[in-house]
Amino acid sequence: MALIVMKFGGTSMAGIERIRGVAARVKREIEAGNRVAVVVSAMAGETDRLVGFCREASPLADPAEYDVVVASGEQVTSGLLAIVLQSIGVPARSWLGWQLPVHTSDAHGKARIRDVGTDALLAAMNAGEVAVIPGFQGMAESGRVTTLGRGGSDTSAVAVAAALKADRCDIYTDVEGVFTTDPRIVPRARKLARITYEEMLELASVGAKVLQTRSVELAMKEKVRVQVLSSFTDAPGTLVVDEDEIVEQELIAGVAYDRNEAKVTIRGVPDKPGVVAAIFGPLADAGINVDMIVQNVANDGTTDVTFTVPRTELIRARSVLEANSATIGYAQLLTDDSVVKVSVVGVGMKSHAGVAVTMFRALADRGINVQAITTSEIKISVLIAEEYLELAVRVLHTAYGLDAAA
Repeated sequence: MALIVMKFGGTSMAGIERIRGVAARVKREIEAGNRVAVVVSAMAGETDRLVGFCREASPLADPAEYDVVVASGEQVTSGLLAIVLQSIGVPARSWLGWQLPVHTSDAHGKARIRDVGTDALLAAMNAGEVAVIPGFQGMAESGRVTTLGRGGSDTSAVAVAAALKADRCDIYTDVEGVFTTDPRIVPRARKLARITYEEMLELASVGAKVLQTRSVELAMKEKVRVQVLSSFTDAPGTLVVDEDEIVEQELIAGVAYDRNEAKVTIRGVPDKPGVVAAIFGPLADAGINVDMIVQNVANDGTTDVTFTVPRTELIRARSVLEANSATIGYAQLLTDDSVVKVSVVGVGMKSHAGVAVTMFRALADRGINVQAITTSEIKISVLIAEEYLELAVRVLHTAYGLDAAA
């Protein structure tokens, strides 16, 4: 008898009929002899609606009260699923974040889980009851409700699975698993049977939307086996597991992209110690994340610095740099929000040479200029003009042999 945590996202919970479909899947696991805890998101669009209410009430809403409002979406779906399960003969009850409890930090709106209480939960599950848990929410030391930030229900599910020492955490979404790239751009993208934590983490961090980054980090840390499945079909999903569980490693697991990138170029910066800190220090103080960085040193004692920030933060980043222009001493500040980041990810990079040159040659052959580059042990990312996004993804997918057989 396995202990399984099942997590269903907002699309899966969007209305009573879909909740009935979720209940049927849960009942199937119970009839197979498994113990089950279910973590649910709010109905699709509900969190945005609640956030809108808060902003309408006050642009400077108290973060603690904001959390009370936006956490209510998951409370509704957890109660509804418990009701539907009971109606089809499955013993079930809802467990809110404060009832388990899910202990978190005090950072309202972006709290981090510290631990999950499981004694009462396990006793109920061992007695044959399905536990239905609202994702995205917890309780601070003060006793106030907290939320984990957007996408936090995935993290809730993995945290519950880790605390229960579950055999598996099944994440049900509107896709059938993890693909080698976005099938909407590349129809011949392949679904992966297995992918490593490292690869999934890198793919999530560079734009893949299947799993939330924090949930993958936690799964890797706690060695929680995660399976990505569709709520709407019975197709096999993708297992996210430790590298040791994959017998034959692919050179490249996938190609991902991120449209939320903007480029900042600062020209004519004095080439002397402390200037780079003068650029990035104020940005860090303003909470603006910097990604790709390129520096070109000229012969006249100056340097040009190019870097990227989230597109949504570009206006604020420019304002911060302009406010510190005297300290930085630059000649010109340029910005460009018509760029995208395209990345190739694969643990096979650790043991194979030539991965980067394949990428650069494939892009060059199609006349796609690379504006910036970053790398990690298993990832190469390039910044290119947005107009070339789809072409670049298709070209790279083919160049690394990822296309499914025709």
